[in-house]
Amino acid sequence: KVTIKGIERELICPACKELFTHPLILPCQHNVCHKCVKEILFAFEDSFADGGSESSNPSSPRIKISSSSMDRIDRISRSGTKRNSLTPRSSLFPCPGCQRDIDLGERGINGLFRNFTLETIVERYRQAARAAIAIMCDFCKPPPQESTKSCMDCSASYCNECFKIHHPWGTVKAQHEYVGPTTNFRPKILMCPEHEMERVNMYCEICRRPVCHLCKLGGCHANHRVTTMSTAYKTLKEKLSKDIEYLISKESQVKAHITQLDLLLKETECNSERAKEEASHSFEKLYHVLEEKKSAALRAIEASKNLRLEKLQMQAEEYQGLLENNGLVGYAQEVLKETDPSCFVQTAKQLHVRIQKATESLKSFRPAAETTFEDFVVDIAKQEEILGDLSFHSNGLEIPEINEEQSRMYNKALISWECPGKTDSADTYVLEYHKLNRGEESATWQEIEVCSKNKVISDLDDDSSYAFRVRGYKGSICSPWSREVILRTPPAPVFSFLFDDKCGYNSEHLLLNPRRTSVESRAGFPLLLGSERMQVGCYTTLDYIIGDTGIAKGKHFWAFQVEAYSYLVKVGVVSSNKIQKLFHNTHDVTSPRYEQDSGHDSGSEDAFFDSSQPFTLVTLGMKKFFIPTTPAAPKDPASRILPLPSCLGICLDCDKGKVGFYDAGRMKCLYECEVDCSGIMYPAFALMGGAAVHLEEAVTAKYGEYHDDI
Repeated sequence: KVTIKGIERELICPACKELFTHPLILPCQHNVCHKCVKEILFAFEDSFADGGSESSNPSSPRIKISSSSMDRIDRISRSGTKRNSLTPRSSLFPCPGCQRDIDLGERGINGLFRNFTLETIVERYRQAARAAIAIMCDFCKPPPQESTKSCMDCSASYCNECFKIHHPWGTVKAQHEYVGPTTNFRPKILMCPEHEMERVNMYCEICRRPVCHLCKLGGCHANHRVTTMSTAYKTLKEKLSKDIEYLISKESQVKAHITQLDLLLKETECNSERAKEEASHSFEKLYHVLEEKKSAALRAIEASKNLRLEKLQMQAEEYQGLLENNGLVGYAQEVLKETDPSCFVQTAKQLHVRIQKATESLKSFRPAAETTFEDFVVDIAKQEEILGDLSFHSNGLEIPEINEEQSRMYNKALISWECPGKTDSADTYVLEYHKLNRGEESATWQEIEVCSKNKVISDLDDDSSYAFRVRGYKGSICSPWSREVILRTPPAPVFSFLFDDKCGYNSEHLLLNPRRTSVESRAGFPLLLGSERMQVGCYTTLDYIIGDTGIAKGKHFWAFQVEAYSYLVKVGVVSSNKIQKLFHNTHDVTSPRYEQDSGHDSGSEDAFFDSSQPFTLVTLGMKKFFIPTTPAAPKDPASRILPLPSCLGICLDCDKGKVGFYDAGRMKCLYECEVDCSGIMYPAFALMGGAAVHLEEAVTAKYGEYHDDI
C-alpha cells in the first residue's frame, strides 16, 4: 500500500511549486499545470507586445520565467522581424522542468494531453490531506448538506436526497456512473486534441503519445510507427510493473544503501570538522605572519613619525627665538647693551654668525622633515592576487583545456573543455570570463560553477571580445587555471529563420531536410533535361530559395555553412518588393548574347545582367569566396578571391542600408556594400549544380533532444 504523503514531491508543479491542477503533458514528458502553461505563454505574449520591456506577467506573480528565455524574447521583440504568412509559426515554450525551449507545434497548448492519471493521484492526496473537510452537495439549498456520492457524467456531487431527485429511476440519468465524493471529474473517453471528435485508439511510438486514426492516416503521425492502444497499455504496464517489482524485491539492498548513506553522512560531518580545523590552523598561521608584518610596519611608521616631529619641533623653537624679546633676538638685544668694547666684541662675533644663519633661513624656508609617508605605503597587489587564488591545490588534478574547435559564439557562447588525462578528473568546474575593454588594466571576472564539461553563456554584448578560463575542482581541491581563450561575439543580434518551402521553392531541383535548416541542389537528370536546348556559352539556371522570416528594421546577423563540394552558391539579401522578379528573372534560361537572332555580340549584356539583379549577393564555390567587382574592389582578380571560411555570416543593417559578409569563425568582415532596405528584407540563397547550404543552429539546439524513457 502506497503512503500518499511519501510521494508528495512527485505531485508538485515545477512552475508554481504547488500541487498539480489539471496537469498537461509536454512533449518532453514533463507535467505542468494548465494554468501555469497559459500564464507562461501570456507572459511571452506580453513581452512581445511591450517590446520586451517587462520580464514577467504582472497578473501572474507566481510564475517566474528564466532570464535566458526572457533574453530571447527581448531580442526577438526588438528585432522587428516579420514571419512569412505562408509559413505556419510554431510556438516555443520554456519547460520549467528541464529548462529547455519545447516546440508545442502549430496547435500550441491545444495540442497537449491532460494527465488524468496524475490528476487522480493528486486528488487522492488532497483527500488524504483534508480528511476532516467534507465535500458539500452542489444542489442543496443553503445550508448545503454533506455529499455522499459524485456523478462522473454530470461532474457534480450530491447528497442522497438530491441524487434521487436529479437521477430518478427509469430515466437515462439513472444509468450514470457515480463514485464516492470527489472533486476530480475525468472524462470516460480520452479524445484527440488534434481531431476533437475522434477518440484516441493508437499509440505513436516515435512521439510517445496517444493518437487517433486520423492522425495516422493524414496527420503529422502518418509516417510514424504506431501500435494499438491495448498493446501499448499492456506493454507499458508490464514494463512498469516489472520495474516496480524489481525495486520492491531489492528493498533489503535499498535499506542497506540507506544505512551506508547514514554512516557516510556522519563520516562526512566528522571529516568536514577535521578539515575546518586544519583550514583554520592554516589561516591562523597566515594571520600570525600578517600580524608580525603589521606590527613591524606600524613600529617603523611610529619611529619615523617621532623623528620627524622632533626635527620639526626643534625648527619651530629656533624660529620662535627670532621673535622680539625672545630667544636669539632677545639675547642679541641684551648684548647690544654692553658698553665695554672688548667684552662686546668677544661675545658679538659668535652671535653675529648665528644671526646671519637665521637671516638666510628666512630667505629660503624649508621644513626640517617631510610630512608625507609615501615611502611607507604597503604594496599588496601581488599578495592580494595570490590570496584571491588561495585554494586547496592538488598536483594530481589535471589542468582542463578549452577546446576552441568545439567552442563557438553565436546567439550565445558555448564553451567546451576537456582534460588531457583520464585519471583524477574533476567533479565540478568553475568557468570565468570577462569582456576585453581597451584602456582597462584589470577586469572583474564573472564566475560560473559547472558540473559538466561545457557551458552555455548568455547576456554577452554584441561585437565584443571575451576572455575565458576554467579550472577543475575535486571535492575541496582545485587545479590551476587553464590557458585563456579569446572569442568574439557576432556584430549584431542573431536572426533566426528557416528556409521557405512555399515562396518560389523549386522542389524539382532543390531538396530541403524536414527541419528546413538545410537545402541541397542536385546536379542530376532534371538539370540535363533543362540543358537540352542550350548552345555553347549559355549559362544554366540558378535555383533560388529565401528565408521564411523577413527583417523590417534594426541590425541582424545570421550564419551558415556551405559544403566544400559546392560548385556555385550565391548568398545575400533580397527586398520583398523584388522577390517576384527574383523568381521570374528573364535571364535565367539562356543568354541573349549567343542567340542567333539577337544581333548582340559585344558582351554588354553581362554588365546589364549584373546591374539588373534585384538583390545583393556574393558568389561562393569551389572552396573560394569571390569579392564582387566594384570600383572600390581590388583591380587584381587574384586579390578578390579568398579561401572559403568553414562558416559564413551575413550582417544586415537596415537603418544604415549596409550588408556585410563575415568569416563567422573569427567574426571578421570580408566584404561590405550598400543595399536598398526600403522593403522587408529576406535572406536569399541561390544554388547551381551540386551544392548544399546548412543554416547555423542555435547554440542550445543540440541540447534540446529528449531522452527516451520508455
